[in-house]
Order: sequence, then C-alpha cells, then structure tokens
Amino acid sequence: MIRNAIFTAMRPALTSSRAASTITESAFPKIAERLPTKYGGVYTVTLIPGDGIGAEITDSVKEIFEAVNAPIEWEQYDVSGMSSSGEALFKQAMESLKRNKVGLKGILFTPISQSGHISWNVAMRQQLDIYASVVLCKSLPGFSTRHSNVDFAIIRENTEGEYSGLEHQSYPGVVESLKVSTRAKAERIARFAFDFALKNNRKKVTCVHKANIMKLGDGLFLNTFRRIAEEYKTYGIESNDMIVDNTSMQLVAKPQQFDVMVMPNLYGAIVSNIGAALVGGPGIVPGCNVGRDYALFEPGCRHVAVDIMGKDRANPAAMILSATMMLRHLGLGHMANNISKATFDVINAGKVRTPDMGGADSTHAFTAEVIKNLQH
Repeated sequence: MIRNAIFTAMRPALTSSRAASTITESAFPKIAERLPTKYGGVYTVTLIPGDGIGAEITDSVKEIFEAVNAPIEWEQYDVSGMSSSGEALFKQAMESLKRNKVGLKGILFTPISQSGHISWNVAMRQQLDIYASVVLCKSLPGFSTRHSNVDFAIIRENTEGEYSGLEHQSYPGVVESLKVSTRAKAERIARFAFDFALKNNRKKVTCVHKANIMKLGDGLFLNTFRRIAEEYKTYGIESNDMIVDNTSMQLVAKPQQFDVMVMPNLYGAIVSNIGAALVGGPGIVPGCNVGRDYALFEPGCRHVAVDIMGKDRANPAAMILSATMMLRHLGLGHMANNISKATFDVINAGKVRTPDMGGADSTHAFTAEVIKNLQH
C-alpha cells in the first residue's frame, strides 16, 4: 500500500475554513511491505524528464532540491516518445521504477500515426498498476481567472476503458475498438475517491459517466459507484452523478459545485484539461498516479509543449508542485511545505511570471525566484 502519499501542496494557496491543501499526509494508504529505496539517508527516485519542455522543468526541480539539500538521488532515464526506437531505454526506466517504487516524470509524446508505438505513458500505468490519477484544480489568489474559488480534485481510473488499446480493422475502412470495463476496477477507483474525500475533509463525490448511451460499460461503472456511495453515507459524504457532456458545460459555467470527481479513463483525460484551463493553465496544476505499490508524480495536465521547447519560456510550477507531492510521499513534509509555500508566494506576488501567466519572465527566472523565497 502506498506510504504517506501526496501532499498539502495547495496549503499556502488560500486561507479558508478548510486548509488550502486538500491532500494531507494521511491522504492515501501506506506501503506495508517495503519502503521506497533509501540508501544512507538518501532516497533513490527514478526521473524521466519526458519530451518537449520536460527537461527544462525537471531541471528547475533539481535546482530547487539542491537549494534545500533534499535527500534525493536521481536515476535519470531520458526516455522519449518522439521515435519508436526507445523501447530498450523504456524497459530500463521501468526496471528502475519497480526497484525504487517512486518516480518523477514529465510527459512523453505519443504519436498519432498507425505505425507509431504505443503510449509509454499508458504502458507505465498499466504495467505498474498505478490505477488512480489525481489532479488538483484550485484557484490561486494572486492569479485571477474568469472563475474564483475553484477547488476540486479529479480522480481518474487509469488502467482500462478506452485506453485498453484493444482495436483492430475488421474490414478495410471498418475499425473496432474495445472499451474494457470491470466491476473490480470500478469498485477500486470508487473506494479510492470516497476515501480521498473522507481523509481530506471533502464533502461530495461526483461520478462522471455516459451511462445513458453506454448502458453496459458506463452503466457498470455508475452502478458500482452508487453501491459504494451507500457505504459512505454514514460518514457524511454526499454523492451524485452527472453525464460527461453536461459535466463539461457545468465546469465552465459553475465549477464551484464540484468537490471530488471520479470517472473512467477517457473522461478524466478531457476533464483534467478543462479543469486546468479554469485555474490558469497546465503550468500550475500538479498531479500524480498512484497504486498499491508504486507512485509516479507528474504535472496534472499532460502537455509536452513542443512549441516552446528550448525557449526558456515554460512554467515549471506544476512540476515543482508535483515534486512536493513526491517529497510528502517520502515523509519529507517539512521540505515539501517549504518549496510549495515559496512557489505559491512567487505566483501570488505576481512579480515574476512566465508567458503562460501573462508575464515575460523565463523558466530560469521563475526558478531563481522560488529559490530566493525558500526558508533557509
């Protein structure tokens, strides 16, 4: 079981009756059998910078960790999804993840062409059974957007549904794709969502589905959710459900109505992008993928941003905050708090901002400002 997963990364963001952080130190179960790899007081963590801006924003994390003297030793694998020749390196990275049980990762490009390789991102989730994706969308007081007081968590089933990758051409011009839905995995992600709500003082869990059309597949997911919801009524956790297209409209019209959202794979990929746009874009939304034995931390909104690659314009905040989630998972909460507070102080002050936030500052300038705001 996962040890001390995730974080209070959003803690410094707002002051309210509920702590601004919505993922506490006890948010997830603990690893009972084996702790993450640690030698001589130093944790060994697998680092996969990813494609696009991945190398730039992971370099920001390295600089900040060095500034606070974080006891992290990186096993770096420069896996890339840009070509199909990287399978050997991908396998090495997977062995590292299985050995260390903890990783920090950028986003790997997935080709669209039929001749392209499978998604390395999806392969990691399936092979490690990191079945729950958690993305946090929260308004920041120093970075105003169209909506304010947005504060919800997106929990996405990570291993089946449309991402099963089972499709074939049964006849020229006729393609069949298999969407796999199982009761066991629907129950697992539903319990995860309700446990998450319970442990983080959340009040409501919303199931997002398309059961009006996919009556068997999404119907199974919805009915399983409703059954699990009955078990949590005594804890005061409310539940409701919403069709995915209506969810999209409600998100852009009144996002404050959502608290915890749980959904199958494809819907989660779409909703997390909408959620990121509501609070300021992919550059400030942290996330992670967790399972029984492994935890992989990465930005919540999965964009490789090839268009700004190498231009020193990327916003590293999402990667930095995802790294603080990793620190908290490793039991280094004091360092996580220090880094996350410094990051939010920089964003809220508004003096140093990357182009995606309406500024003209570089990735290096943002990183330097975070380091300047650290408590030494």
